Amino acid sequence: MIVTSPLTKGFRRELRVLRYEFRLLLQHRRALKKARGYAGQVGLLLNVGCGDQRREGWVNIDRHPGADLALDLREALPFADRAAAQIYSEHFFEHLEFPKEVNCFLKESWRVLAPGGIFSVGVPDSEWPVKAYVEDEAGYFALAREKFHPKWCNTKMHQLNYHFRQGDEHKYAYDFETLAAVLRKAGFTNVRRRDFDPSRDTASRALGTLYVDAQK
Repeated sequence: MIVTSPLTKGFRRELRVLRYEFRLLLQHRRALKKARGYAGQVGLLLNVGCGDQRREGWVNIDRHPGADLALDLREALPFADRAAAQIYSEHFFEHLEFPKEVNCFLKESWRVLAPGGIFSVGVPDSEWPVKAYVEDEAGYFALAREKFHPKWCNTKMHQLNYHFRQGDEHKYAYDFETLAAVLRKAGFTNVRRRDFDPSRDTASRALGTLYVDAQK
């Protein structure tokens, strides 16, 4: 006897999404109240999408329990114009849908940054796996299987798909040309690729991360 659910798999999936969004809404509303404590402050250092990489002296923003504010970063930032000296993110930006969520986040970042403020971002470097695929270079794929990807990624195309999507978590892939173009379109200048910086960046993410700094 086949037992079937009265709800389709697609409907159950959307219910899970709805529950997730509802929890995020409640967290966001609580964080908005907490963010009032930063009213009037200038020179803020914002560590957005920080996960468990909390930084002392910064406003750490994430759903992670150790963060200062559990904001929904798809929404407007609850900080005054020109209140921040730096906005930093590492392996967060690729989780925003392009172009709508990306453009909203960059518009808000531009508003919140003071003139001369730095926008620093680290994302998975998608040029590396694409180049390896085209050139039939096995090194990247062997390393990814060992360090980053699940065992079922046993072909190069599986590897590319997982790099770009990571299930359904990654929303967009970037190389330097694309990321720089997006930042310049948002108004940022002095856009430059930079090396891993141990004073700012997470050592475990140094390999395979594209780091870019830009200025308001």
